[in-house]
Amino acid sequence: MDITSLAVDAGAFINRVVQYTEEALGQAEKTQLDSRLESLLDRAESTKTWTDKIISQTERLLQPNPGARLEDKLYKGLDWSAPQRQGPHELLSENMINAALELGQHTPYGSTLVRCGELERQISVANKKLLQSIAINFLSPLSRFTDEEYTVIQNERRQLVNKRLDLDIAKCRLRKAQEADNEARGLNSNPAGEDNISNVSYMFSFLRVRWLKMWAQEVSQAEMELRISQSVFERQSEITTLLLEGINTTHTAHLRSLNDFVEAQASYYAQCYKLTQDLRTQLTSAPSLVCYNNNWHLAANQPSTSTLPLVTIPHLATSSTINQATHQPTKAIQATSPKQPMCPGNQPILST
Repeated sequence: MDITSLAVDAGAFINRVVQYTEEALGQAEKTQLDSRLESLLDRAESTKTWTDKIISQTERLLQPNPGARLEDKLYKGLDWSAPQRQGPHELLSENMINAALELGQHTPYGSTLVRCGELERQISVANKKLLQSIAINFLSPLSRFTDEEYTVIQNERRQLVNKRLDLDIAKCRLRKAQEADNEARGLNSNPAGEDNISNVSYMFSFLRVRWLKMWAQEVSQAEMELRISQSVFERQSEITTLLLEGINTTHTAHLRSLNDFVEAQASYYAQCYKLTQDLRTQLTSAPSLVCYNNNWHLAANQPSTSTLPLVTIPHLATSSTINQATHQPTKAIQATSPKQPMCPGNQPILST
């Protein structure tokens, strides 16, 4: 370990802290950055802030459970593979299929449960592909900017602040060196008088000059350090500016990632719509549902004898007796009526 290097770094750090404190208290002048550089710095900071918000909200959209998100971050920080979790569609699929197995999968209700469970399973598979696509094509590029690219920007920005503080320290040293040199010249041009007051004044001025000379450098040395600090600061400003101009390239990359995000969502929702529409067509054209619908309409439209007047009930009984005796009207009706489709159980479907 180089003790001299550590001492130099510690001294530079202390000088920067003193300079920064004096600037904050308004006791020292501060070199202002270029307006374009300030604008680029603000733009990079805004990009970082909003990128973090977009990433956070997208993660909430993909995983609404905060406990699961925290667990995923923990596994990611430890560089471990996160355990596989069942999504809500997959859990619903299992519940529907298990219900069909227990209630009877060959019944109309059970077979429909099996079909709906298979639909939820296919939606779960599509949802996993959506999550994977968004994580790779959208979240990863945005996270790469916040974790890597912006870290480099922050390092260069920190270096720029340090070089700016060093420049202001050099300016302050030159100012103090010039002040001490001017007072020394004035003291030499005005020697002490014969009276006591002049001697005391000369003594205080002499001590002040010695004090300034103790803490101030020579003017030539201070000027040389100022030129070096100015050159280093300008070089660091150019490096930081070139790096910040890359924000436009970052925005272009984020735009492509955003298009991939929209494309993944469009494909997912289109696939879900097609799956649900296909199942809907199958269910609406299933014979079991047609029979159930027609039987429900028949039960709803058939009059109940419990609500008919007493005079009507004998009339219905007489009509039934006449039909049983003759059998002719019934046969005529059967001969003229079209053939009706049959439901399971050999029950004809009565049209309403």
